[in-house]
Amino acid sequence: MSLYVKLLRFSKSRSGGIKPLWSRIKLLKALVTVLLALAAALLGAWLYGAYRWNAGTQQLRARLDSARMAVRPRIVDFSELEGLPAPVQRYFRVVLKEGQPMVAQIRVQHIGTFNMGETTDLWKPFTSDQEVVAQRPGFDWDGRVAMMPGVPVRVHDAYVAGEGMLHASLLGLFSLVDMHGGDDVAEGELMRFFAEAAWYPTALLPSQGVRWQTVDDRSAYATLTEDTISVTMLFTFDEQGLIETVGTEARGRMVDSEVVPTPWQGRFWNYNERGGMQVPLDGEVAWLLPEGAKPYWRGRITDIDYEFAQ
Repeated sequence: MSLYVKLLRFSKSRSGGIKPLWSRIKLLKALVTVLLALAAALLGAWLYGAYRWNAGTQQLRARLDSARMAVRPRIVDFSELEGLPAPVQRYFRVVLKEGQPMVAQIRVQHIGTFNMGETTDLWKPFTSDQEVVAQRPGFDWDGRVAMMPGVPVRVHDAYVAGEGMLHASLLGLFSLVDMHGGDDVAEGELMRFFAEAAWYPTALLPSQGVRWQTVDDRSAYATLTEDTISVTMLFTFDEQGLIETVGTEARGRMVDSEVVPTPWQGRFWNYNERGGMQVPLDGEVAWLLPEGAKPYWRGRITDIDYEFAQ
């Protein structure tokens, strides 16, 4: 066999393997290019969504701050405890000190899990930053729920100048829930402010507009009126005199895009001293459904800072 024929056969055999390999390389390069483009698009959306969300947070909190009012009196006076239900008096004497300053503003950071499931549990981790003002009552909870790695649902749960707000957005760009206004939304958010006052207990004093009514030696009703909204909640106290649960027979719950009044309860534990007060660092909130309690928020305070009345 001539050398030419051998070389020709060798060339044909080699070309049959090179062409498929080169095709696979080109396909792989194209796939990598597409994946890099998708990653860049996701990163761009994440950064732009975070920018938009943070700008909205700044505007919301500017409204919260502009609605602030001076807290009076500026110091705790135990003489205003006279005539209150016995468990309420015990509570204030355990968590507060005579003559200490009244809380004016609070900044809280949490970590925890949020139940995103309607019929079955779907717990997802969250982190959050919350600002609260004692007078005029208001707050903004800015949460980031990790639906999957790198894809957060951002949430504003707020009560500002008599208006309630619940806004959830994928990546801070695509709205999933957007509710705001007075009536049921505002009432539900004022209930949250009221229930979470275990973190800023001076806001529960009678001088801050709270009316207490005796139930028994371990519980009492409390009513808070803010503008045209009035809410009443049941507070129960443990053996140490600390708030154990706060609940109501009817708080607005989202069901198929409608607000349905539903029994609700918050539970607190792990009290520690912060800002010269005894406050709970752990909590859980749940809807009390006919088939049983459905917890949907479990959180722990990682940092809490107080600004006191001047």
